[in-house]
Parts: sequence; C-alpha cells; structure tokens
Amino acid sequence: MKTCLSTVFLILSFCSAHLFAQEVDTVPINTKGMEIKLKRSPLPSRQGPLNFEPVNIKPLVVNAKVNYWKTKTNIGINVNQAQFSNNWKGGGTNSVAVGGLINYKAEYSKDSYSYVSEVILQYGKIKNKDQLQKKTNDRIYWDNKASFQLSKSWFFFGSVTFESQFDSGYRYYRDGNGDEQQVLISRFMAPGYLTESVGFEYKPVKYFSTRIGTGTARQTFVLDTAVYDNKNEVYAVEKGKNIKNELAFQVVTAFDKDIFTNTNLKARYAMFIPYKDFQAKKIDHRLDIALTAKINRFMNTSLTGVMLFDDDTGTNKIQASQTLALGFAFTFPR
Repeated sequence: MKTCLSTVFLILSFCSAHLFAQEVDTVPINTKGMEIKLKRSPLPSRQGPLNFEPVNIKPLVVNAKVNYWKTKTNIGINVNQAQFSNNWKGGGTNSVAVGGLINYKAEYSKDSYSYVSEVILQYGKIKNKDQLQKKTNDRIYWDNKASFQLSKSWFFFGSVTFESQFDSGYRYYRDGNGDEQQVLISRFMAPGYLTESVGFEYKPVKYFSTRIGTGTARQTFVLDTAVYDNKNEVYAVEKGKNIKNELAFQVVTAFDKDIFTNTNLKARYAMFIPYKDFQAKKIDHRLDIALTAKINRFMNTSLTGVMLFDDDTGTNKIQASQTLALGFAFTFPR
C-alpha cells in the first residue's frame, strides 16, 4: 500500500511539473482568511486636498531696440601707371591715372513708410607726359526719396535730387606752336541741377523700380560767369541770370541685382520731358550702367558707361563715356 501511494505521488509530481512548465501565469491562490501582513510603503503619503498658491515671477525686460535703418558704404580706388625708358622703340608715353568712388546708401523702412538717401561721389584724373592733366571722371549725385505704400507694388513718392561736379572741366586744343591749351567750360555749380519730383513709383521686386514724376521741377544753376566763354547762353541759362526753372514730366528707372556669383549689374535711366517746350530734341535722356565683378575680398574689376542726350549742354548728339578699371574695393558693413 505504501509503495502504491509513493508511485501515485511521483506521477502527480511529474504531471504538476509538466503543467507548470507549460503555463506562463502563476496559479491563483485564495488568501481569504489568511493572516498576511504587508509592509508599509516607505514613501510618504498625504491625505486631504492639495492647496496651490500662485508664484509671482518678475518679468524679464530685454533692453533691445528695433533698428529701422539700413546703411551701406562702398569705397573704390583705382590706380593705373605706365613708364617707358628713353630708348623704348615700341612707342608710348609715361602716364599716371588715379580714380576714386564713394557710394553711400541709407534706407529707413517702417510699416508703409520708407525713406532712401543715396550719395555717389566719383573723381578721377590722368596725367600723360608732355600733356596737361585731364579728368577721367567727376560727379556729385545725391538722391533723396520718401514714399508711402499704396498697394503691393505701387507707392506715392516725393524726391529731391542734386547733381554737380567737384573740379573744373576744360576743352583742349593745340595752338599754332603745337602746345596744348585749355578753355574752362564747367566747374562746381556751373552747371548744377536741383530736381524736385512728386508722383507714383512702381516697384514689383526689390531690385527694380520705376518712378513716374507727374509733377517735376528742375533748377539749373550756372554760378560762374567764366564758363560762358563769350557766349550769351550755356546749359540753357542766359548770361546774367545764373538760374533757370523748368516744369516737366520725369521717368526714372533703376535696376540693381547680382546677375552672377560675385557680379553685380547696376543701371539707371532718367528721362526729363519739359512741359513748356515739348519737342523731341528737348527731351533729356541719361543712362548710367555699372558692371562690377568681385575678384576677392578687397579687389574688383568694373566696367562703367554713360550715355547722355541733352540739347542744353550745347550739342544735339549723343554723348558717351566708358571706363574699365581694376582696383581696390571696401564695403561697410560687410
């Protein structure tokens, strides 16, 4: 009997072990009626409502101001020099040429209002051996424009522009002995131009704009009688008056964009149509083009050109000038 019970117990133990090996979960045990004491959790507990109190945090004040101004200054210096020995058989003459450019632009923009001021100063001279010094460039240009935005691409504007030159300008000729002589034909404020314009501006993109000045007034100044050279009228200003006033319709188109990497194209076309004397030959045209390529941080090369048609300057033909320069350039801020 005892042997049989042992055999049954072994069979049951084997079956139980086999069953527990197949089951994943443990077998539930009814603990009702059992005196089982659980240890108290070491974590603190709190009963009752929790009270939250607001904390006053002192606001952080950032001492920063919004700057609505943007400024940019370009300075360029060009130097060209040639030297030949006395026995040089290839031909040529000793020469030195120096040129300088300052371009300053300031822009203010806030909400629908904007103001732009641009100053262009250019001057250059060349000296060839056995010849008089001559200017290669000479210009003072100051443009101021305030505008109010009417729509996405249209603005109402008012502008004031001043133009003149730094140095005296001469006409050159050879006398009977073959010596070079000069005659004064222009200098600072002889002529000088002051133009006020009111109208509408179309600016669909940042780099292109067209001003339509329906109400434009221009004053032409000749403040030095020495430039008359025995003439009764120069630059449409009669001798003894020093100033001429004109009312006109004006169109000014500007383009300024980097067309390639490190290559900028800047162009400005101005057309001035006087109301009083409306003739094709009395319409003034001026086109300025500058193509500038940056070589490195401090050097660039530039090709500039000017085409001018102004009957008041004493010629009824198109005047043109062109300059190719390699020099140093500095831009602030970078």
